[in-house]
Amino acid sequence: MSSSVSGAVNGGISFWFADDGLPPVREPLTGDAAADVVIVGGGYTGLWTAYYLKKAAPFLRVTVLEQKFCGYGASGRNGGWLYNGVAGRDRYAKLHGREAAVRLQRAMNDTVDEVVRVAAAEGIEAGVHQGGVLEVARTPAQLARLKAFHEHELAFGEKDRELYGARETAERVRVADAVGSTWTPHGARLHPAKLVKGLAAVVEALGVTIHESTPVTEIRPRHAVTPYGTVRAPYVLRCTEGFTASLKGQRRTWLPMNSSMIATEPLTDAQWEALGWAGRETLGDMAHAYMYAQATADGRIALGGRGVPYRFGSRTDHDGRTQAATVDALRDVLVGFFPSLAGVRVEHAWSGVLGVPRDWCATVTLDRSTGLGWAGGYVGSGVATANLAARTLRDLVQLDSGQAGRTALTDLPWVGHRVRKWEPEPLRWLGVQGLYATYRTADRRERRTHSARSSRLAGAADRVAGRH
Repeated sequence: MSSSVSGAVNGGISFWFADDGLPPVREPLTGDAAADVVIVGGGYTGLWTAYYLKKAAPFLRVTVLEQKFCGYGASGRNGGWLYNGVAGRDRYAKLHGREAAVRLQRAMNDTVDEVVRVAAAEGIEAGVHQGGVLEVARTPAQLARLKAFHEHELAFGEKDRELYGARETAERVRVADAVGSTWTPHGARLHPAKLVKGLAAVVEALGVTIHESTPVTEIRPRHAVTPYGTVRAPYVLRCTEGFTASLKGQRRTWLPMNSSMIATEPLTDAQWEALGWAGRETLGDMAHAYMYAQATADGRIALGGRGVPYRFGSRTDHDGRTQAATVDALRDVLVGFFPSLAGVRVEHAWSGVLGVPRDWCATVTLDRSTGLGWAGGYVGSGVATANLAARTLRDLVQLDSGQAGRTALTDLPWVGHRVRKWEPEPLRWLGVQGLYATYRTADRRERRTHSARSSRLAGAADRVAGRH
């Protein structure tokens, strides 16, 4: 490792928990129990679902079971992008028609404001700044993709999105070699751990029971089985995202895709001035192996990318530790975007997993015959999508129990979507490793050739992956 990386904390869950502290320990389950709704997973999806259920029906007995502590997974490790992207929208347009997909997109646009609204109303200080999302292009091929992406988003009703050239992009943020960008106001940066810790405290105050250090080993109709006892409930909701593969019978349901991040030391005022990043937009790019970054509330840059994309057998990391080569690669991305930061220290590095369905479509489902429900497969867009999924689960439970009728959310096209399982090993591992190796090769080729056409390699990889 270079000297600017060698002193970085590696793992320890994430920088976000190192910055804000680990949450207080909650008691594990102590024996068999009963509830009206049992939620498996104490991340954003599970906690938001508990919140909206208790707000809608305070009499419900809601129990959350979490294998480690609330926010241990992606909810406490993500890049802090609260934005309006939703996995699978284009496929839903093909399956259900464009208008159905437009309704899903509009719901996602509104969800950004909903999270900000609830956080403020409940007194959750999560470092939220609504600067929108800026995605930049740095090669001719990326610029062609960016313009096509921009037009595509407009076609799905996002009329307030803006397209910038090189000079206008530099007026927002001075990214090296940037030739254009697109910006949407439907986005904000936040502190992930503060949001999940605050949300857990709020739902407890509403009367939700949270048991931590309680791994669920099996979910079956009206039963959530743990080593400490079984919780019985008419509704069992699986909200486990990238950790779904650890449940009995779910090994090939969603692939736990790995994503890694670094956080710099706090930048000086002069360094921020040189970057020109005054709007503090969340920042991404149009590379095939893309990056994502935010300017944190305490003046750092937190930046992420894929690194090692997948571990054989759907294994997950150990408390966020990531490979040294990945840390170096992410620092190279940082300096590539901002050469003036070549001497800035990386103070923390970590990894986490996100849930990827075989067709890359986020879904929400409640099986009325069994009482089993689930939401997830966010493919990296979960900070906002989890909130929309949770409100949809609430409406599905109320519909099934006769407490309410159909709503705009229960009619969204992602409700009830089914997808085939991932291939068995070693095909799964070989496929994902090959996929991201191809994306990285395509990015290098585009930088080298300066062609305005996207690499055919990336298109082939997309088709093999099932993304289109």
